[in-house]
Amino acid sequence: MAAVLLLGLAGPGLAGERTVLVLGDSLSAAYGMDRDQGWVALLDQRLAEEDLPWRAANASTSGDTTRNGLSRLPQALERHEPDIVVVALGGNDGLRGVSPGEIERNLGRIVETARDAGARVLIAGVRIPPNYGQAYTERFTQSFANVATEYDLALVPRILDGVAEDPGLMQSDGIHPTADAQPLILDTIWPELRPMLAE
Repeated sequence: MAAVLLLGLAGPGLAGERTVLVLGDSLSAAYGMDRDQGWVALLDQRLAEEDLPWRAANASTSGDTTRNGLSRLPQALERHEPDIVVVALGGNDGLRGVSPGEIERNLGRIVETARDAGARVLIAGVRIPPNYGQAYTERFTQSFANVATEYDLALVPRILDGVAEDPGLMQSDGIHPTADAQPLILDTIWPELRPMLAE
């Protein structure tokens, strides 16, 4: 079942407050846990704790692909008017065997759409199981770097870096991280996102 998670205010932030919008799939939608345990909710908390004039809004949908994300993005941009968009999509494309070329094209159109709305973009990549074959797996992984290079974007190569390798941090399906993993995911995103908040 697809579930859309919308976290934060319904519209743009308060006066002087800026917005980080996360456009992702179940890895960002707090799948299998309370939504306030997810890494995007933890990001919103960190922004407040560090007294930064930012808020986090979550427009992630379980099961989403890059094509779905592209179709949903205009409405999310209109609703949240973000200054930064974190794009954390592609895992479901890989699991479905979507061609890396199509993934790159969709991600590129997402970047262009976000930029046309005045937002800067951070790309968060993901890896897929090796049983899809070495050639596809390597080309899939490279697709995120290719988009980041083409559009001169900040890149987090693996959103589950240090998490996917630890069974204790993964839910029983072996695909989705646990609540305990969420702070680690945020810590993986943060070094690339933090400098963007100061720009």
